[in-house]
Amino acid sequence: MAIQKIKPASIFGMKQLTGRAALSLYLVPSFGDCLCSFRRRIELRNGELLHLGGWWSRRLIRWMTTSKRVQDRSKKKRVHDLEIVTEKWKIASKVLFLMEILKKEPEMIIPVRSLEQYRKQINLPKPHRISDFIRKSPKLFELYKDHRGVSWCGMTKKAEDLIEEEDKITEELAEKAAEYVTRFLMMSVDKRLPLDKIAHFRRDFGLPMDFRTNWVHEYPQHFKVVSSSDEVEFLELVAWNPAWAITELEKKVLGITEANSHSPGMLSLAFPIKFPANFKKVYRFGGKLEHFQKRPYLSPYADARGLTAGSLEFDKRAIAVMHELLSFTIEKRVVTDHLTHFRRELVMPQKLMRLLLKHFGIFYVSERGKRFSVFLTEAYEGSELIEKCPLVLWKEKVQSFIGYRGRKNKIQTYSDMSDMEGDTLLESDSEEDNLHLQLEQQDSMGYEDTYDSEMDIGEVSCAYQNFKTS
Repeated sequence: MAIQKIKPASIFGMKQLTGRAALSLYLVPSFGDCLCSFRRRIELRNGELLHLGGWWSRRLIRWMTTSKRVQDRSKKKRVHDLEIVTEKWKIASKVLFLMEILKKEPEMIIPVRSLEQYRKQINLPKPHRISDFIRKSPKLFELYKDHRGVSWCGMTKKAEDLIEEEDKITEELAEKAAEYVTRFLMMSVDKRLPLDKIAHFRRDFGLPMDFRTNWVHEYPQHFKVVSSSDEVEFLELVAWNPAWAITELEKKVLGITEANSHSPGMLSLAFPIKFPANFKKVYRFGGKLEHFQKRPYLSPYADARGLTAGSLEFDKRAIAVMHELLSFTIEKRVVTDHLTHFRRELVMPQKLMRLLLKHFGIFYVSERGKRFSVFLTEAYEGSELIEKCPLVLWKEKVQSFIGYRGRKNKIQTYSDMSDMEGDTLLESDSEEDNLHLQLEQQDSMGYEDTYDSEMDIGEVSCAYQNFKTS
């Protein structure tokens, strides 16, 4: 017997449903021919009870879709080299955050117990101890006890030199960072963005630590800080710069650098696409990729208020916006959460991850951890950035001082300070060699991202499943 679809309102004794609860129900044939009386309660996701009663020869069930996790995607669509990039910087991001904490302290030292409040930001779950994590990088951090027996953490001379070098590089790149922030504002529909949201891109854009307090006031010719009626701070565009309303793709493909009379409008540029080497079927339907590439789209800097959500033009313009934003970042990758924060301001679709997964030749979503990262594939050759800015080279230098092999050193006392780098501390050159093996196993150190993504993981998985079956 075929399954018959019925409307929820036609069921006897059923409450009126609204929202996500108003789903279609299906009549499933019972295994017996005899009639039976039953009265059941089905608890819905929103907590409302649905009462069903009467004489039925069939049972009512709720149709549920099955989907796989993003982590279960086909290996043919997994870019192993880019997964290595995410794993490679996994511990480095924690170390860099710890260095920022110490940098804020007056003497660049802090009691170890005070670091417990940053456990989530460092992404160091219990039962791992903060002091054990610090000991793993003795070339960057020092541990010692004062005369009261309180453990303190500080930076070594090498780490302090690295901090000074970072400040110098950030200052040299400040003008370029100001340009990217200005262009970010120019892409927004209201030409202003919440300051708290822009702060999510601080490390990705190479902005200094005093971004909110000082840096935003150093370029009054480009933007200014304004407050709304509910005391929310916004960064607002001061003057439109036509020379900056040119996308990075236009510069690369057309060779346009600056045009004072440039007016953003429709574009017909093909996006650079890079698929995994073992991926044979580019598209299941012939010509679909070519048709997509030839389809015109609105420039990210043009007014997008007139676009219809869900249309082909709307989606391709969203791809152009994401492409432009990723081009601004120093590593050409960003946490997907940071993109979703700007869906309204940049006029992008609600289910942004669906586009990222569908156009995996332009973007690649890394599955490492609970917070996914999206890459601009054209910017990478294997696991290496093709063009590395000075801040990326600086991060690589910091990474070279992370970790050691050998016995743990005892915490030094206040009266017996000495160099913690013993003869047993070796370079961590083998760490990168082991990444291929680590990617096939669980994280041996037990470090996880403790922040859940803003997007529902099930929704992400569903989007990927829909793409595979399309």
